[in-house]
Amino acid sequence: MTTNTTAPESTRLNFARSATKAFRALVGFDAAAREGLDPALVELIQIRASHLNHCAYCLHMHTNDARKAGESEDRLHMVAVWREARHFFTEKEQAALALTEAVTLVADGGVPDEVYARAAAHFDEQELAHVLALILTINTWNRVALATGKVAGTDERR
Repeated sequence: MTTNTTAPESTRLNFARSATKAFRALVGFDAAAREGLDPALVELIQIRASHLNHCAYCLHMHTNDARKAGESEDRLHMVAVWREARHFFTEKEQAALALTEAVTLVADGGVPDEVYARAAAHFDEQELAHVLALILTINTWNRVALATGKVAGTDERR
């Protein structure tokens, strides 16, 4: 399979160029959110939120990042069905994935107390704050990519 590395012409705005200050703030928020978190966990969270938001651009980017960081193909294939494939993920990762789903789909019923409590049992207060911040940033990135028509298979970070 070949990967398209140049973005096709788009009639939508370039967010990074058109809202430079907001874009840089989001990049800074994203970097701060990752601090102290296991890079594998970071990618799992970003992959699951991107699944839920149907963001092919971010899903492609973060599965590639996870592979480069050493993530296994088996685990990458199981993220979307992690509840049915729990043995692929640690309890801590499962708690983070459940929280990712609840926060991403917050309009469907909020963040249930049991989901929050499970995450709080696996992360100290600072880690939990960073997990939440990461979930917020990937949801924002998904929305930016979807609203501006980003194309899966391109990666403008390079």
